[in-house]
Amino acid sequence: MGMLSQLVSYFLESPRPVKRFLTLCYDVATLLTCMGFAIWLDNGAAYVWTKSDILVSFFTLVFSIAIFVRLGFYRAILRYIGVRAISVLFVGITLSTSIFSFFNLFIHNSTSLVLAVYYWCFLIISIGGSRLLFKSYMHSLDQTITPVAVFGAGAAGRQLVSALSHGNIYRPVFYLDDDYSIKGSEINGIKVYHPTELNEALAKHSVAQVFLALPSATATQRNNILKKLEPFPLKVKTIAGMEDIVTGKVKIEEVRDIDLEDLLGRESVAPNEELLESCISSKVVMVTGAGGSIGAELCRQIIVLKPKTLILYELSEYALYAIERELSKTIKRMNLNVELVALLGSVQHKGRLTKSMKAFKVQTVYHAAAYKHVPIVEHNIVEGIRNNVFGTLHAAKAAIQAGVQRFVLISTDKAVRPTNIMGASKRVAELVLQALNNKYDSTLFTMVRFGNVLGSSGSVVPLFREQIKSGGPVTVTHPDIIRYFMTIPEAAQLVIQAGAMGKGGDVFVLDMGEPVKIALLAERLIHLLGRTVKSEKYPNGDIEIQYSGLRPGEKLFEELLVGDNVEGTEHPRIMSANEEHLSWDDMKKALDALDSFCEEMRCDDIVQLLHRMPTGYNPQHSVCDLLWQHEEPSNDKVVQFKTLS
Repeated sequence: MGMLSQLVSYFLESPRPVKRFLTLCYDVATLLTCMGFAIWLDNGAAYVWTKSDILVSFFTLVFSIAIFVRLGFYRAILRYIGVRAISVLFVGITLSTSIFSFFNLFIHNSTSLVLAVYYWCFLIISIGGSRLLFKSYMHSLDQTITPVAVFGAGAAGRQLVSALSHGNIYRPVFYLDDDYSIKGSEINGIKVYHPTELNEALAKHSVAQVFLALPSATATQRNNILKKLEPFPLKVKTIAGMEDIVTGKVKIEEVRDIDLEDLLGRESVAPNEELLESCISSKVVMVTGAGGSIGAELCRQIIVLKPKTLILYELSEYALYAIERELSKTIKRMNLNVELVALLGSVQHKGRLTKSMKAFKVQTVYHAAAYKHVPIVEHNIVEGIRNNVFGTLHAAKAAIQAGVQRFVLISTDKAVRPTNIMGASKRVAELVLQALNNKYDSTLFTMVRFGNVLGSSGSVVPLFREQIKSGGPVTVTHPDIIRYFMTIPEAAQLVIQAGAMGKGGDVFVLDMGEPVKIALLAERLIHLLGRTVKSEKYPNGDIEIQYSGLRPGEKLFEELLVGDNVEGTEHPRIMSANEEHLSWDDMKKALDALDSFCEEMRCDDIVQLLHRMPTGYNPQHSVCDLLWQHEEPSNDKVVQFKTLS
């Protein structure tokens, strides 16, 4: 065994031309040996070789090696030899057998079918078998190759297995497929199991990962498959969608971890192209907060709708640089005739906003700039109000002065009966736009309200994934907390369509689907990343879920509607809500008071005023602004609220 290892090591460490020469030498020796054994078996042990036999052997050897070289026997890398290479070997061996029979007939004037069969069988075993044995031996030596299962025995699954088999990271050992007709069959030597046989398959094969090769499956189908895999200790990964594979954006063997969108099972709805284009195509469009999660995705979708000019307005220098660089590449790649303008600025700077909109003759504004992290805003009340309320006010007034046609506010479900400053500030921003819409008719103001988006800054999913990879624990605020979720691309797409439907002062609510229990979401993610949940019932589990308690301003569940007065629209995922609002005179008085309280850092009065306005604000804790508490240490009392007379 030691000698074999040394020979293999020498072979592997040799340069490529030396490996080919050694393989050629082996085939020469094998061809001569196989011809000798075939002649010996066909004629008996007492047979004495003649000059004619030597001639037959010589010509067969020369022509066979020439054919082997032409067929590419010596181009294939032995450790990665696959089905195609084996089929080529079969063709080459069969041609060599035909040549052997031809020269026997030509020189001896006779040949034997038995002689040809002997020779063919010996070659199959010695040339074909040796290569497969070498491949198996190399796989047994390589401890870094991870055995995996592939869910999906269709075209994508077979391509994935083929690609992985030629790599040195993963080794596919069995298929899983829902199709009963192929249950128990083998594809390229790999057995197909039905998901109901997964226990049996795992008992036979040491597999800890399964790859989903289902690029064309619907979200519902993927979610159902994940539910079948969830009870097993398997890390689940998936390949990209068919569109990305076909367009060459990704290779089929590039796998990624399961995303939350795979767990939601939410089907996408085809967009209304007319609504998408009406406020964007050939127009000058501005996106505030263009470097944020929603703002950046809005920009990505707006750019392909071919606006005349897209203005990126962003406070963060790096975020602005990143989104401008990305969009510039998109414009170049798609050969778009779009002017891209990157403006650094704050929405609290009303003069810069007005000059920007006037200078570029902006026609549509998507106002995505906001502070949205609930605990952060709760601890920084004045800045939250300044940015979310007065930033919206300044942007809206700038739009009116610049003659902007449409202004769309990105709102949140946290604006409905808010228990936190962030939600209350967004509800006030909605009231500001409704009041302005009633006073001015030059600009149509529209609000679009939706819940959490996957992958946004502060999203729980990246946090959960990071916690699981580091060994836990996974932190959830409360065992009963639930949230709505939507992907960023879908949210941005619906925002654009909702904005186009607005008639002025509209509050549009996006259909977020079914709410998700965060604790259950954490459990599913733990399972699908190949770990087990540690609990009192399962003390030997891998990852513990710890409950940290609700943070300041956080609710157990979010709502999308203040009341029940809601109507459908021409889009199945967009609803229109009719809600209470203030006149501009009342709104201005409230804003003046709010501005004064912010200037004087009177956080208790800010909270009182937000409560008195028609926001539905109902805080569940005392004021916890960090600076205010530091300046007023006695202000740990619960604020006594007064109703608005």
